[in-house]
Amino acid sequence: MGPGEQSAVPPAVSPAAPGTVVGQGTVLQIGDDAPQLCLGAIAESYPPQCTGPEIVGWNWDAIDIKETANDVTWGTFAVFGTWDGATFAVTEDPVPLALYDPMMSAPDPRLDPENAGESSDAELRAIQEVVTTDLPVDVLFSFSENGYLFVTVYYDDGSIQEFFDTVYGPDVVAVQSALVAV
Repeated sequence: MGPGEQSAVPPAVSPAAPGTVVGQGTVLQIGDDAPQLCLGAIAESYPPQCTGPEIVGWNWDAIDIKETANDVTWGTFAVFGTWDGATFAVTEDPVPLALYDPMMSAPDPRLDPENAGESSDAELRAIQEVVTTDLPVDVLFSFSENGYLFVTVYYDDGSIQEFFDTVYGPDVVAVQSALVAV
């Protein structure tokens, strides 16, 4: 499909983060199973349904703002901890998202109409189909806008972006991390 597709090797696993990260999402626990940090799609049922990596060190007893129904406990939080590529380990008290005020970062310049990418919607849809079905790294969600395909993964140390740049060329796929450095 792209300039270096034959020589590119996709990352085998999600990369680990070198320090503390924060993720904003739903923490959900079914019965006695391990709690999960859901950073992707959430089914808006009651209780909600989602999946994500296991959270180590989570303590519902220390959380005031949560819901429980049908043996499922959940809430939405900014969660601080470490990411080893598969498991999230809590290092600080979570903050309910209703009370969390992250520092606003500058909008992605690729969303500015003055900085439109050169890929067509058809090209981006074809890439999106491959990315969401054939990549060993979990893609939480993806969308095309302004001539780019935006792809959100748990964490990218640059290796996932490098893979996409090799396969499709620069300025086609924009990788974003759901877990960001604190």
